Amino acid sequence: MGNPDFRVDGRIFATLASASQGYGNLKLTPEQQAEFVAEMPGIFLPIHGGWGRMGMTHIRLAKASEEVLTGALRAAWKLRVEKNGKPARTRMSKAPRKRG
Repeated sequence: MGNPDFRVDGRIFATLASASQGYGNLKLTPEQQAEFVAEMPGIFLPIHGGWGRMGMTHIRLAKASEEVLTGALRAAWKLRVEKNGKPARTRMSKAPRKRG
């Protein structure tokens, strides 16, 4: 998409897609997002809309210390590693219905 991103086995866990607005983006669970936002609301905020409800989170780059940024990236990286290790979900195909 033309923006720097961070990946594990080809799967994104963080991006700089919003860097022009001063944000990095992290892929977290909704529960992780809620914890980060509750602990440091001046640094973390949900991305607006559906992406945010799924755990996508902005981090204010200018306000985040190196320690906070490292911890947040590590949490997103760990989540991606864990998800990559799980077997892929397959969609069950529906058998064609007989018409008659």
